[in-house]
Amino acid sequence: MDFGTIDQLKSELDALRPLPAAAVKNLEEIDRVEWTYHSNAMEGNTLTLLETKLVLEDGLTIGGKKLSEHFEVVNHSEAIDYVQDIVDRKIELTEFVIKSLHHLVLKNIDDELSEKMEQLLQWYDVQKDKLHPVRLAAEFHFRFVYIHSFNEGNGRTARLLMNLILMKYGYPPAIVKAETMDRLRYYETLEAASVQSELEPFVELIAGCVEESLRRYIGTVK
Repeated sequence: MDFGTIDQLKSELDALRPLPAAAVKNLEEIDRVEWTYHSNAMEGNTLTLLETKLVLEDGLTIGGKKLSEHFEVVNHSEAIDYVQDIVDRKIELTEFVIKSLHHLVLKNIDDELSEKMEQLLQWYDVQKDKLHPVRLAAEFHFRFVYIHSFNEGNGRTARLLMNLILMKYGYPPAIVKAETMDRLRYYETLEAASVQSELEPFVELIAGCVEESLRRYIGTVK
């Protein structure tokens, strides 16, 4: 896949740095709500975008919705804080980071790190300076989901890890939308990568999300 458009947009965004503090704050607040809503909705959480916003920003409890769904919102928001902290402090991606992130997502973690996860981290260490950051993030996402490290929360953790990698390279988070067709394409391309070893459609999907985020950031800052 050609990442030329993404590279051009990334350069355009970098040329605008340092980004205005007010614009960054606004973008981060929007990202937090949308990222949390879409990632949870992908896994069946029924809170709407507005309800997610009210839970996060006003601490409200939504009538008729499960308490566990509220916890999923709060947990995901805390996980975003953790991702940002890892990026800001330039901490390397390790098994401790992955398990800590998963713990924040579900507060219920499997203490036995699989051999496959160790192999995934070894793959990451070898490839992180070779692959384009978008391909690296997308492929790490797929590989993490494929090894099914935990009993629950693999999808949300994978999307958080994908964005952790993107943010380490100066990209804004890529939000996979939970609308029906987007969700369908997400799962179809993941399945194609798993069953047919055809990863390119999934990489293209993630690249599209990255491009959308870059355009939104540039449009807000300019």
